Amino acid sequence: MKDFMLIFISEDYAALGLSPEEMQNRMGKWFAWNGKMQSQGIVKHGNALHANARLVTGADRTVSDRTATELKEIIGGYYVVQAKDMEEATQIAQDYPDYDLGGTVEIREIMVFDNE
Repeated sequence: MKDFMLIFISEDYAALGLSPEEMQNRMGKWFAWNGKMQSQGIVKHGNALHANARLVTGADRTVSDRTATELKEIIGGYYVVQAKDMEEATQIAQDYPDYDLGGTVEIREIMVFDNE
């Protein structure tokens, strides 16, 4: 089995104008998906990320703060899952709850380096 990172890219729920009830319902979908993966033993870990970000760029290491309102899309979180290959990881991503809100899942295989 290999490890894959599923990176969740979407608009911030508040920016989409979701009501508190809609956000609660949406979180229920996330908890159900996580529970399904937990019961199958394929999710290793994951976290939601705050919308605000700090960027450090360039040779002079310029620091700038970004808020969700400045960004059209944000990385809202990630999961690290175990799958035999990219196709299986893609199948796991099919249950991502925010496709209907225009969300995207970026799937990346995690590199393993030989320390010997």
